[in-house]
Amino acid sequence: MKKKSVSKILALGLVSVMTAGMLAGCGGDTADTGAADSGSAQTEAAGEEAADDSASSGEVPTLIWWTCGGTPADDFEENIQTISDYTEEKIGVRLDVKIAGWSDYDQKMNNIVNTGEYFDLMFVNNTNYSKFVNLGALENITDLVQSATPDLYNFIPQELWEGAQIHGNVYAVPTYKDSSLTQFWYLDDTYVQKYNIDVESIKDYETLDPAVRAIKEGEGDSFYPIKLHQGALFNGFFNNYDGLAGGLQPIGVKIDDETRTVVCTLEQEDIVDGFNWLHSWYMDGIINPDANVITEGTKGSCFGTAQGWPAAASTWQTNEGVEKYDLTKVFGPIYTTETIQGSMNAISVNSNYKEEALKVLQLMNTDSKFRDMCAFGIEGDHFEYVSDGVVKRLRDDWVWPSYTQGTFFILSTTDDSDPNAYDQVKQQNEEATPSTCLGFALDISNIQNEMANCNTVWDKYKYDLLTGASDPNDVLPRCIEELKAAGLDTIIAEAQKQLDEFFAE
Repeated sequence: MKKKSVSKILALGLVSVMTAGMLAGCGGDTADTGAADSGSAQTEAAGEEAADDSASSGEVPTLIWWTCGGTPADDFEENIQTISDYTEEKIGVRLDVKIAGWSDYDQKMNNIVNTGEYFDLMFVNNTNYSKFVNLGALENITDLVQSATPDLYNFIPQELWEGAQIHGNVYAVPTYKDSSLTQFWYLDDTYVQKYNIDVESIKDYETLDPAVRAIKEGEGDSFYPIKLHQGALFNGFFNNYDGLAGGLQPIGVKIDDETRTVVCTLEQEDIVDGFNWLHSWYMDGIINPDANVITEGTKGSCFGTAQGWPAAASTWQTNEGVEKYDLTKVFGPIYTTETIQGSMNAISVNSNYKEEALKVLQLMNTDSKFRDMCAFGIEGDHFEYVSDGVVKRLRDDWVWPSYTQGTFFILSTTDDSDPNAYDQVKQQNEEATPSTCLGFALDISNIQNEMANCNTVWDKYKYDLLTGASDPNDVLPRCIEELKAAGLDTIIAEAQKQLDEFFAE
C-alpha cells in the first residue's frame, strides 16, 4: 500500500465512502477484572504452546482475540465455542475471545504487550495503537491484507486505510463504522416547546446562549440547563483542530489549514472564545457549580452534546431518561486520523496465524451470519430474527461490543432501533471532508517524556476550563506557561517536523 496524499486519493476517485456503524470508544460501565485476569501466566504459556503444536500438527488452530467489554456471562466461553464451530466450517479456525473489563482494558493491553504474552488478534484504538506500533508489537499488514484477504481490503474505503497508517504502513484493520465525526447538540423537547426554542437555528455558542438563558430564567436557581462533570466535559470542544492522533489536546492543526501549521490550541481565538462562553454560563448558574469536581452526573440533562447521527438520539434519550431530544448538527462530518483509529483490530507480530487472523476479520466484514453471531450472541438463545435483517434480543448479557468487531453495513438491526440508522451513518461518511492532516499520526518516540509531562499539566487544568469553573483570563496564561515549561514547544517542533516530512512531495 503505497503512501499517497489524501488529496490525490480523492482526486483520482478511487473509492466512494460508504461507512456505517456505532460510535466508537472503549468506555462504559465499570466491570470487575475477573475476565481480564483469567489468563494467568500458566494459561498464557499453555496457549502459546498449543498454538505452536497446532501449527506443526496440522490441527485446527485456535486464535486468541483480546478485546474490551463488560463481565461475560457464565456461558460465554460455551457460546464462543458455538461461534467457533461456524468459523471452523467457513475458514478452518476457532476463536478464543478474551474480554478485558471496561476499566481494565488499557492496563491489561499494556501488560500483554509489555510482557510479550501470546495473542493473535487485539482490539486497539487511538489511545494505544500508535504506542503498540512503536513498541514493535503489531504486524505490518500493508501488503498481506491485499494478498491474503482482497475482499476485506476492497470492502474498506481507501480513506480509512489512509487513516490507519503509521509511518506509511498499516498495522490494524479499521472497523469500518462511523469513521467520520459529526457533532450534535440537543435539547429536551419539553423545554423546547415550553420556551419556543428554534433548535435548528442553534449552531454555535452565541446562538445557544439565548436558549439556555431562557430555560434558566424560567426554571429557577436550582435548575442547570447544562450539566457537566469530570467524566462528561463539553464534548467536541476541540473539534476544529486535528489532534494528530497524539492524545494531547493543547496541540493540533486547524482541520482546514492547508499549511498544516501545528499550534497550541489554547492560544487560538476560537478556543479562547469557547472557554469564555463556558465561564460565563458557569458564573450565571447555567452550568452546575460542582461540575469540575464531581466524577459522575445525574440523569435527565436538558442539554447535551455528542458525536453520532440523528437516530442516535434514541440512545441518548434512553441513557438520560428523557422522552425526546431535539437535535441540531453543529460540526462535520469530517475524517481525521483519530476518528478512523477509534476502533481497529490488530494482529500480533508474534502470531503464528497472521493470514488466518486476517481471514477472521474478512469473514466479520463479509458474512452477515457471523457478524450477527458476534454482535448479538447465539440465535435462539440471545436473539431471534423477527424479519429479514431485523433481530429481537432475548437476553441482555452479551457483552462483546459490536463496535469493536467490524462493519455495521451487513449487521442486522434490532427491532427497537431506527431502521434508517445505518443509512444515516452511510450518508454522513459519504459527505465527510478530510482533515488536511488525514493519514498522519504523531510518532511520540522522541518526545515521550514531554508528552507525559504536558498531559499531567493539562490534567491539572482541564476540568476547571472545560466546565467553565475557572476564568480563562487568569488560568489560561498559567496553564500555557506550565505546558511550555513541561516541553510543549519541543512537542510542537517535533510534530511540525514529522508533518512536513510526511506530506513532502
